Amino acid sequence: MSAGLPRTLSSTAPLTLGRYRISANPRAMACGRFAAFVSIASGSGSACTDRVMRFTEDFPTHEAAARYALAQGIDWVRDAARPSPLYPN
Repeated sequence: MSAGLPRTLSSTAPLTLGRYRISANPRAMACGRFAAFVSIASGSGSACTDRVMRFTEDFPTHEAAARYALAQGIDWVRDAARPSPLYPN
């Protein structure tokens, strides 16, 4: 997990970075562990896009899965905002 979250921020609270809204959605698994899902939404109305990712790792707690999902969402947004080397600004 490369992106840290402030200790005062609940890992299940949606986070807005630029034009993206990142929301962790951990799910309980039958085995009692938790799967990490993240939703990254942008736009509004008919131009809204929402990408949802599920990660293969499982976690012992809801909180751990949520923190991992948010960190991965933050990393994805930062990578998406980085200019492509093929098309520099």
